[in-house]
Amino acid sequence: MKTYALKLKQNIPISLDEAWDFFSSPLNLQKITPADMRFVVTSDYTQQTKMYAGMIITYKISPLLDIKMNWMTEITHVADKKYFVDEQRFGPYALWHHQHHFKEIPGGVEMTDILNYAIPYSVLGTIANNVFVGKKVKQIFEYRVKAVEDLFGKM
Repeated sequence: MKTYALKLKQNIPISLDEAWDFFSSPLNLQKITPADMRFVVTSDYTQQTKMYAGMIITYKISPLLDIKMNWMTEITHVADKKYFVDEQRFGPYALWHHQHHFKEIPGGVEMTDILNYAIPYSVLGTIANNVFVGKKVKQIFEYRVKAVEDLFGKM
């Protein structure tokens, strides 16, 4: 199985407390995901719910041709105000391991996303990634950069 990696860094002009408060709330993920994904958190959480190791989060997404899919991730690791990791338990990928790191810097926070993923279906999955999945994943993360800038400003 071929795996793919994506790493992005973004500096945000807010405090570490503000960054952690926003990004550690599962419901805020919808605010930084492209509307065409039709991303909806289906878990029964409130805005005040914060991530913890072992937390299961369920979603509905429509990544392709408006076909609705269920997706389940588990928050496997959390170090308060430093990082958390989400891993797919059920969904469209053969592997999804997404690290979110936060580091206080002068004037704000450096946020680093490290994503490792794989597509099922062997050779067909490799072709799918080369033709559209890899581009879609990159577009989603580029959208997040812009959405975070719109919410918090740019450094």
